[in-house]
This record gives sequence, C-alpha cells and structure tokens, in this order.
Amino acid sequence: MNKKIFVTGIGTEVGKTIASAIVVESLQADYFKPIQAGDLEYSDTDKVQELVSNSKSKFHSNSYALKTPMSPHAAAEIDQISIEIDKITLPKTNNDLIIEGAGGLLVPLNNNNTILDLIQSDYHVIVVSRHYLGSINHTLMTIQILKEKGYNVSIIFNGAAHKTTESIIKKMTGVPVIGRIDNEPYFDKMVVSEYAELFRDQLKSL
Repeated sequence: MNKKIFVTGIGTEVGKTIASAIVVESLQADYFKPIQAGDLEYSDTDKVQELVSNSKSKFHSNSYALKTPMSPHAAAEIDQISIEIDKITLPKTNNDLIIEGAGGLLVPLNNNNTILDLIQSDYHVIVVSRHYLGSINHTLMTIQILKEKGYNVSIIFNGAAHKTTESIIKKMTGVPVIGRIDNEPYFDKMVVSEYAELFRDQLKSL
C-alpha cells in the first residue's frame, strides 16, 4: 500500500518545503501542495522539483493557486473565490505521495475549515519544528491535536541543534524523530540527496 505523508509545521517559515523535498527524494515519492498562496511565479512545487534528483517523482498541480502570500482564507477572498474542501482532491498516482500543508494546522481555509481538515485518517503526519522562543508550546500543541485525532506522527527538527528544546519535546510527545536538518549555507540537489539518504530508513518504516 502506498504511503501518504502530510508535512505540516508549527507555524510558517519553519522549513516545510525543504523537509518535503528531502522526504520526496528519499522515498522517490510524488509531491502535491493543495493550496499555494503567493509566489506563483516560483511556487513551493517549483522549489521542490528543483531540489529533487530522481526521475520517478511527479509533481502535481495545486488545487488552489492564490495570488497573495496570506492565510488561504484571506488570499482566496482577494481573488474573489472561496476554498471548498470537496474540490481539493488527491492526484491519482501509484506512487507514495507527499502532501505539503500551508502554515500550521489551524490556518483557516474558509469560515469553517482549516488545514487540519485536509489530513485524512490514513495519512502519516510529519511535523516540522524549528527552535524559537515559543516553539516548544507550538510543537506540543500541534502534536497533541494530531494525537487526539488519532494520527501517526513523527517530527523533523529544522535548524541548529537546541538540546533542551528537542529533549523536552521528545519526552513530552513520545513521537519518533526522523532527524534534524541543519542550518546549511544553501540547499541544492546534492544537499537534499544527502539528507534523503540519512533519513531513508526512518521514512521507509513509517
């Protein structure tokens, strides 16, 4: 059975797209970003595709491509549309599929739905956590919500090591840690490929 892995973060700009590229490369999986808000000329799909080396992965079109880099509900309002959950359908593929969210779990899509509503019961969820003042709280809340909903959850830490932060998150959540992405001077196909190799055993066991 093919894996479906949803990559979310504890907030915006925590490294979901780089983490997604590494997971895509590691599993030679397909990639799907249901909602892109802003940066349409160089989208997250473009960035992931640029960082992936293998020829098996396919990159699927967004269900919604919104012009403004804002919360999806607000970006959709500017575009004079409303995001409808039932119009966000998974691409058909016989491959593993990596699905990247937008912002954190409770980012609103419309008046009733959030990113959390995109996560189906059979998905494994990877939470990308980056250290900053308040990140422990954001990480624990994100993982608690997911665990209460019954999802299988793993963590990828992104950024410089912060032992006290990482150790308390591990102890209090009890969820597996796939690894940590360091503050690299740059990310290209080679760097992503190295992390893909590093994380492969953990990812294959999800």
